[in-house]
Amino acid sequence: MGSERCRLFFALGVGLLALQSPAPSSAETPPCRTVAHERSRYVVCEADLRHQVVKFFWKRAGGEPYGYLASLPQSLGERRGRLLFATNAGMYHPDYQPVGLYVENGRELVRANTKAGPGNFHMKPNGVFYVAGEVAGVLETATFLKQKPQAEFATQSGPMLVINNRLHPRFAHSGGSRKHRNGVGVLDPSTVVFAVSEAEVSFGEFARLFRDRLGCKNALFLDGGSVPRLYSPEAPHTDNLLPLGPMIGVYERAAK
Repeated sequence: MGSERCRLFFALGVGLLALQSPAPSSAETPPCRTVAHERSRYVVCEADLRHQVVKFFWKRAGGEPYGYLASLPQSLGERRGRLLFATNAGMYHPDYQPVGLYVENGRELVRANTKAGPGNFHMKPNGVFYVAGEVAGVLETATFLKQKPQAEFATQSGPMLVINNRLHPRFAHSGGSRKHRNGVGVLDPSTVVFAVSEAEVSFGEFARLFRDRLGCKNALFLDGGSVPRLYSPEAPHTDNLLPLGPMIGVYERAAK
């Protein structure tokens, strides 16, 4: 499929995701919304870990990768815990193995990658997004390995977008490559924000979205490209066109 068609599909998909979400009840707020910042538009999805569950997925029980966001479990139970939205969980090799640290259900399946190398992942500092129950965080990789916070789920990607309220030092204000991008940040220990651009943006623009518009003191780039990286069961056409490696699903939390 040509790049222009991919970009058109992407723009339509993420736009419809924001527009076609079911009307909220008085006790429910849609997790995703469209946000404009610096002449670009983004779909932003928020997860409150006191009310939602964030889970990572890579391989099925038989060992084969899930591959597609629509293939993730649609619920965590028969009556509760439906899937709200899903996105990719970071960079991966051609065999769909995560490039860096990957923890799923408390098990470290791939070790942290601290080597030097080319590409976005190795644009140091890179970082780790981690979740433990109702707590989440984004830390530089070196800080994560030193502090060793409890992590039920963790994924390493790069580069960091925002580091203690400062932009990554290698980002130009508006120059550099422009691509569709998605990433994750934290507003507070219980509130996670995912964002995906509707058009091609620079790293600097994307980082300023998280810091200046969304208010995240720490944020991490997950991946980029020309295919959709955000899925909603309410808009199934937003599934990815090409297989992915690790993925993130955000679900309703069952009542205590």
